[in-house]
Amino acid sequence: MQLAILESIRHVKGYEKSSSTEFGPTDKPVISMMNEWQKDNKILKQDMKNLGGSMRLGSYESILVKNTLIEKIYKKFKINERHRHRYEVNYNYLDVIKKSGVVLSGLSPDKKLVEVMEIKNHPWFVGVQFHPELKSTPFKPHPIFNSFIKTLIVKKRSKDNEKN
Repeated sequence: MQLAILESIRHVKGYEKSSSTEFGPTDKPVISMMNEWQKDNKILKQDMKNLGGSMRLGSYESILVKNTLIEKIYKKFKINERHRHRYEVNYNYLDVIKKSGVVLSGLSPDKKLVEVMEIKNHPWFVGVQFHPELKSTPFKPHPIFNSFIKTLIVKKRSKDNEKN
């Protein structure tokens, strides 16, 4: 999800060199650790000595946007998914991200953390901040995986029918 957002925002004038602080210093930290976020020149959270304390770990609630692919996949507006990461989409860039064509289709309840992104007018382009594989089993795959595979099958059959 994070790299998809970076690729999209780099097509917006003035954001061509946007990056993630995970890759090194950047003037436009679209992806960064929450302790690096700044507003009005003030760091919002700082815990650089205890990186374990900076990890978002465990189950978190997401609010899904109506009439998006992710809402159709889950068939509900509130979900809980497991997280295990340090880097987040920097909420200071949400407006620019939306201008880049990315649909922010799932957010934290306070609307500061991006949980799901989509690309409109694409057969299936969903990126998630959480880890669906942590709630998936061979006999009960995660709904995101089922949706992706179903879309692939439908596209393949459509192409096969065009050839015949």
